[in-house]
Amino acid sequence: MFSHLPTCSNKNLCETSLSPLQSQALQQHCRLNKRSTSNQAVALHGHTSMMYFRLRPKLTHFSLLRMLGTEAPKMGAARQPNLLSATLAFEDPSAFRVKSWGELLRALGIFRLCSIPVLVNHCGKLMSVARKLLGRRVFSLLLRPTVYAQFVAGENDREISQSMEKMSLLGLRPMLAVPIEEDLGESTGEKRYDDNMEAMLECVRMSHSNAWSKDPMMQLKITALISPELCVKLTTLIAQQPHDLDLLVRAMDGEPIRFPDLDENEAAHFLCGLQRLNKIAEASVNKVRVLVDAEYTYMNPALTLVTMAMMRKFNKDGAWIWNTYQCYLKESRSLLLEALRLSKNEGFCLGVKLVRGAYMDKERKLAEKEGRLDPIHQSWEDTNDSYNSSLDMLLEVISQKPERYRIIVATHNEESVKRASKRMEELGIDRNGGSVCFGQLLGMCDHVSLTLAKEGYAVYKSVPYGSVEDTLPYLVRRAQENRTVLQGIRKERDLLRQELRRRLRLSLSLRGGS
Repeated sequence: MFSHLPTCSNKNLCETSLSPLQSQALQQHCRLNKRSTSNQAVALHGHTSMMYFRLRPKLTHFSLLRMLGTEAPKMGAARQPNLLSATLAFEDPSAFRVKSWGELLRALGIFRLCSIPVLVNHCGKLMSVARKLLGRRVFSLLLRPTVYAQFVAGENDREISQSMEKMSLLGLRPMLAVPIEEDLGESTGEKRYDDNMEAMLECVRMSHSNAWSKDPMMQLKITALISPELCVKLTTLIAQQPHDLDLLVRAMDGEPIRFPDLDENEAAHFLCGLQRLNKIAEASVNKVRVLVDAEYTYMNPALTLVTMAMMRKFNKDGAWIWNTYQCYLKESRSLLLEALRLSKNEGFCLGVKLVRGAYMDKERKLAEKEGRLDPIHQSWEDTNDSYNSSLDMLLEVISQKPERYRIIVATHNEESVKRASKRMEELGIDRNGGSVCFGQLLGMCDHVSLTLAKEGYAVYKSVPYGSVEDTLPYLVRRAQENRTVLQGIRKERDLLRQELRRRLRLSLSLRGGS
């Protein structure tokens, strides 16, 4: 088959611990909050596509660095490791002083609910029953000021702009996410995929046309543009023989490529899907960086195949199309090494979104059902080792060629964030130079995000937007995929409580003094 495809609120609040930008933002933030109908949003814990290329002889880490033309790591001229350790302790509740009373109380309430496993595990069913009992209108009225306001930027341009302006004032950058995707059995026809493309083109327009961020990003799910069933079939075919990226690039350009192992309808849909992706990439290049999400192992090779073809075409002079690598997979390091090799040989820039992964339960159940080896690392420690070693490797490469390689350290894990920060200092990588940035879910992990922003790092928040009806399935899926994150937010709740108690004491002392 593809003979040439690759295998692929308060002014009295103390501001001394805030950065100048955050201190200046307090009053503007409060004014915006009064007229805002929605707040910061959470988006998915990034999990984007990865690749199953067959490795030629496996390259060691150091031979790869030599192949890429790198030298010994450069050391930064001015480093303050002791100060760095103190400033990134993530133990200071003052990060939440930029939040209004309403935002503080809402976050505490929602995080308390999110820490109850039965609610998270069955949130989809519970919300469906509530919607039937209350009716769509009442259900929406209840959800809007609570869960929706915590995790979604808004529904229209005005609401989204207000939410993004708040983020920008705090030194955070938005990474917009269109809340559309599909899984097996959910394909809905060519018109739906065309509509999804138009929604993503609008996302490109919003990301680029507003002054929310000097280097805007957005997320993209390929299964919103190409059917999951076809992605699964392509994954099977990819495993049978080596492929070449050139064929897909030619198809993106409109050439009527034939795919012998696909039937007529499948081949026509694949061509349409590639051309949809091509339109999005053409609209975003030199404007917005597109981060392609990874999904399940039964379709990820096809997703990565398409993503690498997009990189080959559009990443000649900069990393505009990015791929995601899930470090809870045993083969993640091999896949990342192959991506580095391919980017070198094909001459394109590589953008990497590094995540731990969010489909662990489903992947393990599926592997057991099909009688194959579990693709997930056996322990949390092994996953951490995988993430940190991949992070170290990428930072070394970036320190030598920051114009060719980029990474977003997409994690809520404080130790990994500290590790990345420390290595950046040691390797002389600029905190806000563009080659390395950090990412967390909007509406969560603000004690990490705001601290990083205060220290001058580039920090993105993943931001879904749309109506309650449009975003609800997306949020339910994200909640179930990220249940371990949701149930492990005790520290953030504790910091929120400390800030709430501080404000109450301050309020009481002011009343007593008067």
